[in-house]
Amino acid sequence: MDHAEVLLIGGRAGVGKTTVGWEVSALLRAAEVPHAIIEGDFMGQVHPAPDGDPHRAEITESNLAAVWANFARRGYRRLIYTNTVSVLPETTGMFERAMGAGVGIIRVLLTASDATTRERLVGRELGSELEHEVESSVRKARLLDQRAPAEAVRVVTDGRPVVDIAREVVAATGWTGPQPALRS
Repeated sequence: MDHAEVLLIGGRAGVGKTTVGWEVSALLRAAEVPHAIIEGDFMGQVHPAPDGDPHRAEITESNLAAVWANFARRGYRRLIYTNTVSVLPETTGMFERAMGAGVGIIRVLLTASDATTRERLVGRELGSELEHEVESSVRKARLLDQRAPAEAVRVVTDGRPVVDIAREVVAATGWTGPQPALRS
């Protein structure tokens, strides 16, 4: 495998991106599929944002490129990347610049109802950010529903075990066929 591939797992806050990403990784490990995983929110988590960039795009891309370069140097060619809006078409350029021209991009949009995501956020957000996260989640759900490309695989997470969701996501990648060996 000469080119890189990235599985973008996107969706509103509380939909289960991080949990599903880690379960996808567990399934791929069990199938002995070489891969790396990055929680995209951490790539740009600084305050204040550089040069007033409210979306932290520049630092996110720079950090992604640096981390990916370390993985690629060790022979990894597949990346799981979780982030709310990662599935939107405008992220394509960032992944091409960070991972190389011709990177294969697989987009999976996780979905869940307002009630489900609110319940999950109430259990997760123990500090002062709960109402902000709930309101932002509703806005992002509408944005993703309107702007996610048609080729994005939509996977409903309401009332489903994470293993079942992850199996559906892994199936969308086609990564569980014959695998290349890693360079040491």
